[in-house]
Amino acid sequence: MQHIFDDVWRMNKRQFLYQVLSFGMIVSSALMIWKGFMVVTGSESPIVVVLSGSMEPAFHRGDLLFLTNYQDEPVRVGEIIVFKVEGRVIPIVHRVIKVHEKGDQNNTVKFLTKGDNNSVDDRGLYVQGQLWLTQKDVVGKARGFLPYVGLVTIYMNEYPRFKYAVLTLLGLYVLVHRE
Repeated sequence: MQHIFDDVWRMNKRQFLYQVLSFGMIVSSALMIWKGFMVVTGSESPIVVVLSGSMEPAFHRGDLLFLTNYQDEPVRVGEIIVFKVEGRVIPIVHRVIKVHEKGDQNNTVKFLTKGDNNSVDDRGLYVQGQLWLTQKDVVGKARGFLPYVGLVTIYMNEYPRFKYAVLTLLGLYVLVHRE
């Protein structure tokens, strides 16, 4: 471990600044890619991690989902959506089990969701008095997934020390690694 810091101390100011700028470019590139995904998919969160077992066997805890949220695509029964409920920070991944289309001027579409592994629908998760979700509640529709890739994210959130250790090691690697 000491030899890592020796490399940092041996760098002149120009080398150190170059390493810091490289790290900044990596972070800003990641942010630009994320924003690009947001524009292309139409979703505020184009990638999400399944946090519970409520969608088993379709999705397991730690699966990484890829979402789209195109406003011109209607929500249909059987689709898996990610939605946010007022008062809750974490979005929920569940399947649409009922759609109610009202033939008024606004062509209002409301829908009900349920986790595949749950015995009852999600009305207990919605805001008190809310019986249906609308398009404004939808973060996106699941279009694809990578199994268990999101477990790293879950571990980082459940074990903050692990998160800080990984971030520290990555930061040290970027600062010390010379091209």
